[in-house]
Amino acid sequence: MKSKNYWPKISVITPSYNQGQFIEETIKSVVEQNYPNLEYIIVDGASTDNSVSIIKKYAKKYPKIIKWISEKDKGQSDAINKGLRMSTGEILCYLNSDDCFTKGALWEVAKFFKKNKEAKWVTGDYIVINEKGEEIHQFVRWYKKIFSFLPRKDIFIKILNFINQPSTFWKREIYEKIGDFSLDFKYNMDYDYWLRIFNINYYLYTINKPLSKFRIHHLSKGGSNFKIQFLEDIEVLKRNTTNRFLIWLHKIHNLLIVFIYSLIK
Repeated sequence: MKSKNYWPKISVITPSYNQGQFIEETIKSVVEQNYPNLEYIIVDGASTDNSVSIIKKYAKKYPKIIKWISEKDKGQSDAINKGLRMSTGEILCYLNSDDCFTKGALWEVAKFFKKNKEAKWVTGDYIVINEKGEEIHQFVRWYKKIFSFLPRKDIFIKILNFINQPSTFWKREIYEKIGDFSLDFKYNMDYDYWLRIFNINYYLYTINKPLSKFRIHHLSKGGSNFKIQFLEDIEVLKRNTTNRFLIWLHKIHNLLIVFIYSLIK
């Protein structure tokens, strides 16, 4: 039997490619959590900027925590999958190399899972930031937050993806059941994963605290190609449901968001 002082092992995977501008902040946000049972896996896609030198610096400083590789891959999902296969933690997540955890985030997650033994996955609140680390898009954050507290999240997730990826953590049991992230999707592999989890009827719990800082900038997928991203998420939804009404509602929602973004810009 595990003692009361036992903290579950958390494996954090960071896929990265040419993110030297942000990756140091990302790494520091993980290792400076000072969480006692942490495994941090960085999967670099053979970056040509200064990313590898930054990774090496922190791997040398935290040899008991950080594992890393740098080699060509087939994209973000492939890198995440490599990290998941290397992982040994009871709790899993991935943090992109331009995002960050908030202070104490891993402690909040661990305390939640210790208290809620039946829970298999959980998502938390988040902050949206720009290249300079300034908070932006507060309306979007609060709009999506509403849906994370509504009943029947398994239905609303098919209308919009309200789950913030870097604030979402799941038990190894889920990974063992549904496997890797799909290589078929460039933008919405996380949305596909969430739908697959809902399809095996695991209830999504919520932590009402910001666990991450989700960065949007001109080079990020969400910042530069959100219209293409919306087209792909329809394909993701069609793979995971045959309900034409929900697919139609999702399309209408996407059109509304594109219109709102056009007004903001």
